[in-house]
Amino acid sequence: MNNTVAESSVNLVGFSSHYARRLVMGVAVLTALCISLDTLCAQESEVVDSPTQRARSVLAFERRVEAAVLSANVEFLAKACGSDFTYTHGDGWTTGGAVRGVDTKSAWLASLPGRYTRRDVDGQSAEVHGEVAITMGRVRARIVGADGAERAFSFRYIRVYAYRDGQWEYLSHRTVHGPTYEG
Repeated sequence: MNNTVAESSVNLVGFSSHYARRLVMGVAVLTALCISLDTLCAQESEVVDSPTQRARSVLAFERRVEAAVLSANVEFLAKACGSDFTYTHGDGWTTGGAVRGVDTKSAWLASLPGRYTRRDVDGQSAEVHGEVAITMGRVRARIVGADGAERAFSFRYIRVYAYRDGQWEYLSHRTVHGPTYEG
């Protein structure tokens, strides 16, 4: 039957039966390769897509956290932060110096009302390791000091999040550079 197909193809295409058989075999091999590659690529995109989606998700969550910090939405932040959340201030620890301060969850939340007049995050990136995400970025902020003067500063950070029960939980913040004050 294959000879009949090949020979009838020869009559239509104008090739000898030898070349027609090779052509049919070549098309069969290419089809099999294309199906295999298509399956392989689909599997790779699922593997790559999962961490990518998680990274986008945690970065979006981090922006919501920053908006809540600016507006002092303590109710949202109390739910977003883990029970053992810590916030490490200043970068002295990175060069062997003293840590500027470490806030517990309750101390950090209590410090937020009325503190910031601006707080933007940029330069965000994320590493996702299964259910854990590490984010890096820069915060540019403005606060009103005790003297009533507004001060602008920025700092770079590393943060840790865990994906639990279908949502992100903010576990830890560490300032890795700064704060650097403007003017």
